[in-house]
Amino acid sequence: MASPSPCSIGVLGAGAWGTGIACQIAQHQPVVLWGRDAAQMLRLQAERANAAYLPDISLPPALSPTADLDTALRHAAGPHGLLLLAVPVSGLRAAAQAVRIFNADKPLGARVQHLLWLCKGFEQGSGLLPHAVLDAVFAGLDAAPAIGVLSGPSFAQEVARGLPVALTLASDDADLRQFAVAALHHGAMRIYATPDVIGVEVGGAVKNVLAIATGVSDGMGLGHNARAALITRGLAELSRLGVALGGQTETFMGLSGLGDLVLTATGDLSRNRRVGLALAQGQRLEHIVAALGHVAEGVHTAQTALQLARAHRVSMPITEAVSRLLDGKLTPQEALGGLLQRQPRGE
Repeated sequence: MASPSPCSIGVLGAGAWGTGIACQIAQHQPVVLWGRDAAQMLRLQAERANAAYLPDISLPPALSPTADLDTALRHAAGPHGLLLLAVPVSGLRAAAQAVRIFNADKPLGARVQHLLWLCKGFEQGSGLLPHAVLDAVFAGLDAAPAIGVLSGPSFAQEVARGLPVALTLASDDADLRQFAVAALHHGAMRIYATPDVIGVEVGGAVKNVLAIATGVSDGMGLGHNARAALITRGLAELSRLGVALGGQTETFMGLSGLGDLVLTATGDLSRNRRVGLALAQGQRLEHIVAALGHVAEGVHTAQTALQLARAHRVSMPITEAVSRLLDGKLTPQEALGGLLQRQPRGE
């Protein structure tokens, strides 16, 4: 069984995914988990559990919760430090700006030098992928860290329990890829590296939209054949958009493409799938989202993905149907009818 290289790891974001991966890492080495809600972090310290997101998981002794951002950044700074941004896409820019401010007046040895983001989706308003958000925040900063994305098929509850998981780490910085894989790869968590940042990001974003579509199909009782068709044709959509945006075709056949799509479209723990199931039952979107208590990125991703598809002249009929369904312009039955009535074409 492989052991990770010694590393000082900080995780920003104490939601389900941030807590889950911090628990996994803390089975092998110390990790500091930061959350912005001071009262919540005090409860984590006292109860050794994140009752709001992972109530059945006991925090490992090597996991240190804190509401002090400077403490988490200092722990992840230096040549042997690694910072994971486990915030939603909506919070990514603010988290990156905090890193920029932290790094701005510090000597090299005290800066955050290695940074990975874990969120999946597009920034609302700008439509930017996460790497473009970080590029904008760190532009002109000589203290900017090396950056990359960690993604793939992973439910937080299973990762927190220490169950096996395989993830893709993408960065155009070969040194960062080598450093982060050495820090994170161990027996239960396998890390595969690639330079294809855009491909990994697009796979992680668009699969959430397709999971909503599959949830609608399952909620309507359309059967396993329909589910398989949606996943397969959805993967074709995802790949077309990803290649148009600069991703590599083979990336979409891997963990962050096909793997993440299958998990999110079929797993009962998938929030985006649950959105689709509820829509098929006639529930209103605002009620569904409120009941989840967690972020379902596919709700915000659908419209942006469709806009990008139109701009690049990429056909994405499933994504279009989901977008119109979420906007209230189609019922589940009408969305299905539109897909079934499409003219035949070659695969």
